[in-house]
Amino acid sequence: MHWLPVTHQDSSITCSNDMGILTTHGQEQRYISPTTGICRRLIVQAVTPSGKFEVAIKDHTNDASKLAIWLLTHSPFKGWIIFEWIAKSVWFALKLLWPIVWFLVDFFYNNASGDSEDDTDSSYTGYYKPYLRQFQGQLWAARSRMEHSSRVKEEADMTTRTHACYPRVLMIRSSNQNEWVRCADRDTIIHAKYIAISYRATDVYSRGPREKKEKAQFTDEVRAAVLGQQFNAYWLDLECLGETPSEENLDVYCMSDVYRRAETTLIMLGRADSGEKECWMSWGGRVWTFPEALLSSRLCYKFRDREEVESLSLFQLANLAYTNSEDEQAIINAYAGGKDPLERLERLTLLKSAIWRRAMAGFPTLSGPPLPPKSDMVGGASVTGKGYKPHKAEQVYALMGFFEHRIQPNHDEDELRALARLSMANDSDRIADRMVSMLPSTITPGACWYADNDIYDANLWDILPEIQVAGVTENGALVLDGCRAAAIRWKNFPEIPFTTPFSVRRKIVGYIPYFSWPFIISGLSIIPDTSRAGGIALIVIGLFLLFLSPRLFLYSRSGRIIDKQPWLIGVKGVVDKGTVESHLYGGSIAHFPRMYFTPSGSLFSKPEQLSRRIG
Repeated sequence: MHWLPVTHQDSSITCSNDMGILTTHGQEQRYISPTTGICRRLIVQAVTPSGKFEVAIKDHTNDASKLAIWLLTHSPFKGWIIFEWIAKSVWFALKLLWPIVWFLVDFFYNNASGDSEDDTDSSYTGYYKPYLRQFQGQLWAARSRMEHSSRVKEEADMTTRTHACYPRVLMIRSSNQNEWVRCADRDTIIHAKYIAISYRATDVYSRGPREKKEKAQFTDEVRAAVLGQQFNAYWLDLECLGETPSEENLDVYCMSDVYRRAETTLIMLGRADSGEKECWMSWGGRVWTFPEALLSSRLCYKFRDREEVESLSLFQLANLAYTNSEDEQAIINAYAGGKDPLERLERLTLLKSAIWRRAMAGFPTLSGPPLPPKSDMVGGASVTGKGYKPHKAEQVYALMGFFEHRIQPNHDEDELRALARLSMANDSDRIADRMVSMLPSTITPGACWYADNDIYDANLWDILPEIQVAGVTENGALVLDGCRAAAIRWKNFPEIPFTTPFSVRRKIVGYIPYFSWPFIISGLSIIPDTSRAGGIALIVIGLFLLFLSPRLFLYSRSGRIIDKQPWLIGVKGVVDKGTVESHLYGGSIAHFPRMYFTPSGSLFSKPEQLSRRIG
């Protein structure tokens, strides 16, 4: 898929053709001509034209075929149609004369010049008309690290690890057993067994003057629970997330490893007196609930107004915190017991769907800027300094913990660009590459490649892409490598070259109409000088052949079609199969169906009862 940069300026648009030449035009729909590469106004053929940019359906089939069909289907003895019938008969006769004249001119011209080139040939090639539009501009993020990317990299001063074996920061109880300290010393952290804390920010504090006090109270509850589980270290984002943008990005990058390496993940729920079910559903609606739960080696939970800490299995967690979704049930069955394993791509696709349903529903945004991230996606704001700044692409960063390769978080990118970068980093999964091949029920104007579903019920793992995402632009559009695109013809039906089975009889019959004019011309030439009777006989034979020519001409072009030039043709409205057939191939005498509905892949493919399946 190739894109052209356009610049809006008041009521005009500036675009470039396939040669990079800029042109300015109005707001009407335009297209790049597959023949000339020039930007042209889009004219649409319609069953019922309306407006200045719509025209009646027109075709370029052989005019002689159209005239022959009309002459055979209309009787000259019905009213005043005799004059029209005579006029069209004369025009049909001249149509038969034109190929003879063209043959003679071409013959003598070639003999005289010895050099000719016909660039208007409409013979069969087997390929669609080329799509000449190409990407022009800079990639916001390129697949190859050697290519230039215009995006601002917040992680330029960071040393990254693909998978971290220990957290960057832990809260560790000091040796005098009286206070907790924020420890960033590697030698101390790698020897510490710790608990990772999971919670929802709205269950802990609310924005306002009491926020700091509520956070401190929650921290005391966490520390008491950690000591009760016989641990002297814990990880809580309120205290362990970085203070600088680089540290924040690194912590989000390694977030899944924090829960992977923890001895236990403690889920801190709200107050049970407000309803246990509500507490569980509140916690289960977070973006990070799946990485925290599925990647942890052991789970336990505690209500804030109770002292007990209870252990928890994934199946119990699913029944308590997750909705009765088939996707979530399949994920839990795959991670909990391993008896119902999912293929990697299917598992990642289900995880994406489950995470996308949480916290920021409606991704991607249909219009306007992206929705602002929720303040409780990770857990809340830092107790130190200015606080944690949530990322716009929090969903993607929560999902990437399940991938083999990750991307560095960036505060400036949205979900679409982050998802494209994550897909490019994991070539074996190629999620964005597969989404391009899907047709979603709702196509968003901002990023038409994104697909959560397909109107043909195809899944990502059903698709084997032949294209590759080369990069993503600043507005979230994908630049594809190896994409084969075809132009759609909207203005009319083109002339379709086609072939029929070889037949000696049709071949001979096809030449007979063209002998009518040589007979007539020969008769006219010999009447004055040679033989009046012979000349009249030749003229009569020629006129007789002209009278039979419509039927003979159509018979020569009959027969089933075995090969034809591929085209993509658009029509506004509904046209039946017979009408389309006449516009594409003209007419014939023998009734050979020249168009069929494919047995699969179309809403029109509804076989009759007890009928054979053909295709």
